[in-house]
Amino acid sequence: MAIQPSKLTIALLAVAILCIAGWIMDLIVGVAYDSENVSGIFSGLWHAAAKHSYCALVSLVTLDFQGFLENITQYADIVGGTFKDHYIYCIVFAVIKLAVISIAGGAICRIAALQFARGEKPGLTEALRFSTKKFTSLFAAPLAPIGIIVFIGLFILILGLIGNVPRVGELLMGIFMPLALIAGALIAVVLIGTVAGFNLMFPAVGYDNSDCFDAISRSFSYVYARPWRMGFYTVLAAIYGAICYMFVRLFAFLFLIAARQILALGVWTESNNGQVGKLAAIWPKPVFRDLLIRPNWNALNWSESAAAFLIYLLLLVVIGLLVAFIISFYFSANTIIYSLMRNKVDNTALDDVCTYPEEDQGEPAAPEPESEETEPQQESEEQSQPERETKPDASSSEQ
Repeated sequence: MAIQPSKLTIALLAVAILCIAGWIMDLIVGVAYDSENVSGIFSGLWHAAAKHSYCALVSLVTLDFQGFLENITQYADIVGGTFKDHYIYCIVFAVIKLAVISIAGGAICRIAALQFARGEKPGLTEALRFSTKKFTSLFAAPLAPIGIIVFIGLFILILGLIGNVPRVGELLMGIFMPLALIAGALIAVVLIGTVAGFNLMFPAVGYDNSDCFDAISRSFSYVYARPWRMGFYTVLAAIYGAICYMFVRLFAFLFLIAARQILALGVWTESNNGQVGKLAAIWPKPVFRDLLIRPNWNALNWSESAAAFLIYLLLLVVIGLLVAFIISFYFSANTIIYSLMRNKVDNTALDDVCTYPEEDQGEPAAPEPESEETEPQQESEEQSQPERETKPDASSSEQ
């Protein structure tokens, strides 16, 4: 399901839009990321995500859960530090990312729902049309719990401000402390439900055509009703997804190596600087861990730079397809998990998916205009009908 062309196309477009937006923001801000000579905040986060995600997936394949958690924690620390230093940049990019993922993720979930429930494969435009219609629900579903947490936290904050008042403040804070503890418990419930049920919000919209609050309610109820089952499905999907990704990455590595090695048989000349071969300067040999190695742009002349740039763009598309596969697998797997959880908790059939009326019935047929010739015929039939009914009575009386 994850390698379906329509899903990969949608995910690849989402990756391309996010990359273009990040690179434009890097040009506007013009801040170097770290000491690794990476220019731009987005570029730095991209390299950090590529490094730690690869190590995390390898840890999942080898069932090294400690290594998996360490890589996730390290990347979370990098993101947290970046947000602390450039919070405006991160907030703007997070909004852009959520908007793009809402459309792309909603479309992929819709395709996965119809494919898993009915065996149908809706087209690219049909899926994007659905996610566009439900954009408000998809965009607001992850944000609504955050708003609820902030709203509840304001009461605790107000109580803390009251505590600054001499004598009376301390007394009021002690009296209303049980309410503050209840508010803290509600925040914990919403926070756990949001983190654990976030994977089910988009599938709820794709499967049941839910609105924002219905998607939140369903995801929360499924998580708290069957937490162990939800955890088992999630871990199983993550391990299986990591194995599938390694196969896809191996396929990409093999066809890149095959193309480069055969190409190297024909290119025997040296590069402009004479230090390495021309092909090695234009296209450095990829390795399994790093499929995209940047050439030394300063050592190339204009023609070699142009060739290297074109090859680099093609390699970016290959890397984008790998990322698109991860996105497609994530939403497809969580759509299936949502269907299984809904079947277990609500006893809803797996093939029960909500569709629009126009998807099932099509466009309503236009009523045929009544012709004037049919009206006399209908009147004559209506007049002859009682005569036909009276004929048997007459014959019976004569008999």
